[in-house]
Amino acid sequence: MNGDPILTIVFFRTHMGREPVREWLKSLDKNDRKAIGEDIKLVQFRWPLGMPLVRKVEPDLWEVRSHLTGGRIARVLFTVRGHQMTLLHGFIKKSRKTPANDLKLARSRRDLWQNGW
Repeated sequence: MNGDPILTIVFFRTHMGREPVREWLKSLDKNDRKAIGEDIKLVQFRWPLGMPLVRKVEPDLWEVRSHLTGGRIARVLFTVRGHQMTLLHGFIKKSRKTPANDLKLARSRRDLWQNGW
């Protein structure tokens, strides 16, 4: 991709210093990490994007939709402020609807991050 990225990528960090999305990505195999990383990079360089790659979930919360081998689907939930894309939560989707617990966790992290935590 040519030019400078539109967004810089930041991993949400807990008060204990953990980066849950980075840890989740490291737990995946190399091909899955590569597919998700390429999708995030596309968002970083071409923001704003819509379907099929990016879906707005609610105000200040979007998801990157990555297709993995074996028909699996990964989601990375993120928020954007200014030119910063903060990766809040990642998971492999097992049902058609985004699980309520995953949304709740992403909302909680978004709110913490937006309030300067």
